[in-house]
Amino acid sequence: MPTYTISDLAREFDLTTRAIRFYEDLGLLQPDRAGPGGRNRVYSARDRTRLKLTLRAKRLGLSLTEAKEIIDLYDCPRDTGAQLCRFLEVLAAHRKQLESQMVDLQANLDEICEHEREARDLLAQLESSKS
Repeated sequence: MPTYTISDLAREFDLTTRAIRFYEDLGLLQPDRAGPGGRNRVYSARDRTRLKLTLRAKRLGLSLTEAKEIIDLYDCPRDTGAQLCRFLEVLAAHRKQLESQMVDLQANLDEICEHEREARDLLAQLESSKS
């Protein structure tokens, strides 16, 4: 079974070693220790997959806590139905949050457009009164 160093994973996923250690501190990764005093981290294929899934969850906008919960569910395949239901719940909540943010952003953009229009109208009035 292949193993990876922290540098291998950092290079492959374009991360800092500090970020990988942070994921380890959160319990997302659980490398074995080797070398004098267990100073060297040895990551398994399982750790590599968990890191890949963590980064995918981050791209979806999930928190690291949500990512860990979902990844941990898949780590112990007892009831795939319950795991998928929980995954759908997390995704639905995240979708709702993003949709709400989109509504807020659109309202903000509309307000900016209105202020731009008003400023252009005032500028045009100033320029025409100078003529």
